[in-house]
Amino acid sequence: MALTRGIGVLLGTGFVLMWSSGFIGAELARDAAAPETVLAWRMILMTLVLGVVVVCRRRPIATRGLVLHTVVGALAQAGYLYGVVAAASNGVSAGTSALIAALQPLVAAAAAAVFLGESVRGRQVVGLLLGIGGVALVVSGDLGVSGAPAWAFALPGLAMLSLVAGTLVERRYESRVGLPEALAIQCAVSAAIFTGFSLSTGGFVPPATSGFWFAVVWVVVLSGIGGYGFYWASLARMGVGRVSSLLYLTPPVTVLWSWFMFATPVSLSGLLGLVVSAFAVVLVMLPGRASRSDRVSANAPAEVHQAPEVPLGAASPTVTSGGTPTRFPQ
Repeated sequence: MALTRGIGVLLGTGFVLMWSSGFIGAELARDAAAPETVLAWRMILMTLVLGVVVVCRRRPIATRGLVLHTVVGALAQAGYLYGVVAAASNGVSAGTSALIAALQPLVAAAAAAVFLGESVRGRQVVGLLLGIGGVALVVSGDLGVSGAPAWAFALPGLAMLSLVAGTLVERRYESRVGLPEALAIQCAVSAAIFTGFSLSTGGFVPPATSGFWFAVVWVVVLSGIGGYGFYWASLARMGVGRVSSLLYLTPPVTVLWSWFMFATPVSLSGLLGLVVSAFAVVLVMLPGRASRSDRVSANAPAEVHQAPEVPLGAASPTVTSGGTPTRFPQ
């Protein structure tokens, strides 16, 4: 039990750190090139790296999994990332983008309750609402002074909705695909989208500057492989609501990243927001008392279901839409 919780803490910590680095990467790339150029080369490099891993693993991918992660990649990677990077390119600060993206828990929890039947306790609702206040404290001073056009603030909001949609699709439909294979499919789809976009705008050729490639390597290693890897790995052990609640920590952590990378001053409201956000996550993440029906179900014999479209020799373990790692025959 202690080991399981420890793994969960490590996954959650890694997810928050790596996911927050993506907003810093957007800042680094803001003056380097157009959003579609940065994202095209990010996804091309990620596809190459993950492609090598997939080839070495030699795990079959069922058609169902291929189709599912094609859709998830278009939503949770291409849609989300373009919104964040485009917002930074139009003057929206990293902290503000992180704040708007951190509204995802309320949207994801509500949608998961409606479409996936996941329960949301009263304490979790309080924690989610408290988290809103915490992240608002962190970036309260930025909303009126960033100089970004009003429409640009809609970009991280649309990015957040795209990520929610991708998350719900992945959770709703059965996907017996290993994590490297899933990420490879998603990145390949995103690479095709951004390459086509950048070719159509004449921005595919990368600038010959060290700043551009530093930004690309940053988003590939940290926010790309690290961020999405920790995201789906955490999602496999927790529900949508709990994993999404960790996004409340990304605005204050992004502020700390900005202080470290760009010497951006950290205000008292930022530090207070970090404390409030951390408390909100504790409220959401703490396990609740199991109901009588839950205890009966936990003690009952497990029902065995045959997994559809899973060939022998599939990946083990895998990320599934049920949120639990599943082993297949070797």
